[in-house]
Amino acid sequence: MITQMQVKGLMFDPYNNAYIVILRDEDQSEMLPIWVGKSEAGAISLALENVSPPRPMTHDFMKAYLDAVNAKVISIVVTDLNENTYFAKIHLTYEDSEYTIDSRPSDAIALALRSQAPIFVNESVIKKQSTEEFDQWLENLKPEDFGKLDS
Repeated sequence: MITQMQVKGLMFDPYNNAYIVILRDEDQSEMLPIWVGKSEAGAISLALENVSPPRPMTHDFMKAYLDAVNAKVISIVVTDLNENTYFAKIHLTYEDSEYTIDSRPSDAIALALRSQAPIFVNESVIKKQSTEEFDQWLENLKPEDFGKLDS
């Protein structure tokens, strides 16, 4: 079973020197943090803020390419969590066929935001995610740990 989620924000993890994409379901009952690199966070941030860079970035190019060949992203699914690594699939249609493409979740999310495609997460991923560990990490945060993403 899958749960539809939305990107609720980005934050910086000073302990791991990485960014975290926060996914939440509609009821706000489930949350999934996904750690991503700075450039991936930047790509997601630009899409969230509806900012168009002067030259297309990789995910803008991917979206333009799909548009040019009349392919459409129908959804992305975060499919697995294995040894602290998340896995995702991009589902798209082209002509009369559907295709599934392996992807990093950060790239899939950046493309989904640009394509206005829904984001889903397998329930098994939500269960695997150790909320206890994440809650403990959140308890140790100080207000100054929350920073603005550099674009």
